Amino acid sequence: MSGPAFQDFYPENVAHCHGCGRLNEHGLKIRTFWEGEESVTRFRPWPEHTASPGYVYGGLIASLIDCHSTGTAAAAMYRQEGRPMDSLPAFRFVTASLHVDYLAPTPLDGELEIRGRVKEIRGRKVVIEATVSAFGKLTARGEVVAAQMPENFGAKA
Repeated sequence: MSGPAFQDFYPENVAHCHGCGRLNEHGLKIRTFWEGEESVTRFRPWPEHTASPGYVYGGLIASLIDCHSTGTAAAAMYRQEGRPMDSLPAFRFVTASLHVDYLAPTPLDGELEIRGRVKEIRGRKVVIEATVSAFGKLTARGEVVAAQMPENFGAKA
């Protein structure tokens, strides 16, 4: 996975999220790309992401699904409109709903793969189904309803 990630196109005023913001120096800075009809993020957990020795805490899994899915929603809207991701007005999404099913403990010592599929686009909302795998084993799945931000979201009053 090379080249610009979905998150590289976020406008500066909305690029500070802990999970996906490229401008958050302490954040996860996940990077998401298309692989055919699926979106993919690969992330290696840090020691600070421990739940119990050797395993990732559930909040990280939820954050990865959340941020991966909102990035996928933006990319899907650009695709649907046939626009490049650097065109204006920018598409940016926030989470309206997040559901996560934890299927197995997620190991801390390897790369996690998050995959997403667009389930539905309806107006300003996009529904994304996502999975998390470690060493080829499915450990979590989730669904995110992402809502498009208004253009002035993140503007300082």
